[in-house]
Amino acid sequence: MRYRITFFAGLAIGYVLGTAAGRERYEQLKKSANRVAQNPAVRNAAESAAQHGRQYAGKAFVAVGDHLPERLHRVMGNGKGSASAEDDWGTSNT
Repeated sequence: MRYRITFFAGLAIGYVLGTAAGRERYEQLKKSANRVAQNPAVRNAAESAAQHGRQYAGKAFVAVGDHLPERLHRVMGNGKGSASAEDDWGTSNT
């Protein structure tokens, strides 16, 4: 779903930047986009999708958590492993 939204946003931006219609058409598109974004149904759907996504991501992490390598547990920040100034990829937290 995220890729679809990104695609359509890119399509809209490309149209606006590449169109010969000028400023008037840009303002018309902007007004339409704002109207859709402010629609309560759209906002509720987006909020619901985000909430379900977080819920399912949490369940998935718990389901596979025991099968993850120790290194990934440290990256995910669950407190396991040692806390050194340099991580396993050679970068520091400074």
